[in-house]
Amino acid sequence: MADTVLYEVSDGLATITLNRPEAMNALNIATKVALRDAARTAADDDAVRAVLLTAAGDRAFCVGQDLKEHIGLLAADRESGSGQTMSTVKEHYNPVVRALVGAPKPVVAAVNGVAAGAGFGFALAADYRVVADTAAFNTSFAGVALTADSGISWTLPRVVGPGRAADLLLFPRSIKAQEAYELGIANRVVPAADLRAEAEQVARTLAEGPTLAYAALKESMAYGLTHSLDETLEKEDELQARAGASQDHAIAVQAFVNKEKPKYLGR
Repeated sequence: MADTVLYEVSDGLATITLNRPEAMNALNIATKVALRDAARTAADDDAVRAVLLTAAGDRAFCVGQDLKEHIGLLAADRESGSGQTMSTVKEHYNPVVRALVGAPKPVVAAVNGVAAGAGFGFALAADYRVVADTAAFNTSFAGVALTADSGISWTLPRVVGPGRAADLLLFPRSIKAQEAYELGIANRVVPAADLRAEAEQVARTLAEGPTLAYAALKESMAYGLTHSLDETLEKEDELQARAGASQDHAIAVQAFVNKEKPKYLGR
């Protein structure tokens, strides 16, 4: 049986591919474990300077929880009284989101089809989303009598605003690619046939860039959303001092003076 998640590193770019196209890349236990481990590996590996999260097939990026498996697990829970099924949020979803959001490097999601539930959440955990014109998003949770998970109650209001987030969570519906772009969910919409090449180009460009500066940008934006102006200015000062001491900054300045394209080292 094929691996449910594929992991490959090439020239500083880690590509994580959800690989259950026959099941619309639904998240069974094996897939969730493999995705968690791959996300952590990519985040922690200093040789990885950017991450591309994508999926096999052309129907779905990820439709969230594998409900066929979920039904059986719920039945077993009722018999045993263990309540273990919903521990997947703590054991799998939360570590994936923490790894992607907290990775000290850019994360790009290539959304090739439907991204629903946790699939939507994982796409939002990326820093940049390249979306096929045939793709769509759906929060899904309320439709199966569940609340939000996979970080979506944190990421979605930050992307679309609290009012729109409430609408999309309380009244789940299909958000087509163009609307997703207008809402800020998609950073770039491209023809489906061009998605992989376009997303890989974006990710490889970032992998060749100033990795420490990108990490600082991620940290400063996240910090600024939950802190005062004065606190954020202090954080910017701290992070700028760190970036200014990097080899990449020296390389960039010298390249600018020499009118050359900088070749960053990621340190």
